[in-house]
Amino acid sequence: MTQDVQYGADARPGEIRRHELAGFLRSRRERITPEEVGLPRGRRRRTPGLRREEVAHLSAVGVTWYTWLEQARDIQVSAQVLDALARTLRLDASERAHLFGLAGAIDPTPAASCTTLTPELLDVIAQLEPFPACVQNSRYDILAYNSTYRLLLCDLDAIPPEDRNWMLLAFTHEDWRSAIVGLDDVLRVMAAKFRAGMAEHLAEPAWKVVLKRLTEESAEFRELWERHEVVQSVPSKVKHFHNPYVGPLDVVHTDLWLGRDCGARMVTYTPADDATRERLGRLRELALSPSS
Repeated sequence: MTQDVQYGADARPGEIRRHELAGFLRSRRERITPEEVGLPRGRRRRTPGLRREEVAHLSAVGVTWYTWLEQARDIQVSAQVLDALARTLRLDASERAHLFGLAGAIDPTPAASCTTLTPELLDVIAQLEPFPACVQNSRYDILAYNSTYRLLLCDLDAIPPEDRNWMLLAFTHEDWRSAIVGLDDVLRVMAAKFRAGMAEHLAEPAWKVVLKRLTEESAEFRELWERHEVVQSVPSKVKHFHNPYVGPLDVVHTDLWLGRDCGARMVTYTPADDATRERLGRLRELALSPSS
């Protein structure tokens, strides 16, 4: 059946898009059980999956507003709300992209496209092995990384792509946090850097999403954010990690900017001593082993 027949020959693209969005939300809501999101099922539940009010509550949006969305009403949907719905409904990368596409919005997470990740750049960070290297943008999304970087603080492959952000991980991920030596000082500097960087991106949805998650998920971040401290990046600095696989690592952090706007950058970690050099070699071997 064609869309013209389903929606009528005079249906407008916006109307079709809203009905497709409504149907997609309903289908994904109905496939999630209450138990999956920590809710009691109850004896009288007849609704397959979650109720509308449960999705609204879990996504921190109004019940009436969400109901209108499933009724294909002509209402505006922000990127922050779509991000919350995607998390509540446990959408995978393809479903998330479909959700934002139907809503006519730009996905602000690093799972969205990044034009800086050329094959040549990916080849460069691979060739830097066994030195850890990654590509980050100005809001600390980790966009690509080599095998040694994957195990630098914990197994990065085990973290969902939308959560691979240095700020989020440093403030909310226990395994990542436990590998950082001098965590309190690192968090203070990172919060100050993030505030300085956000001054040029105050209206951008992607920055707002990261800030919202940090303020909601980390009391440490909220306290540091209220200090209004700012600091600019430095060219290089020795950093200390306690790697869960090979032990202490002392590395020199260097940012290599990839464009004039100083947005995306390649981050490299070179050994500060011979012991770290040897441990990085072992870490790469572990990362490349079939069992890792």
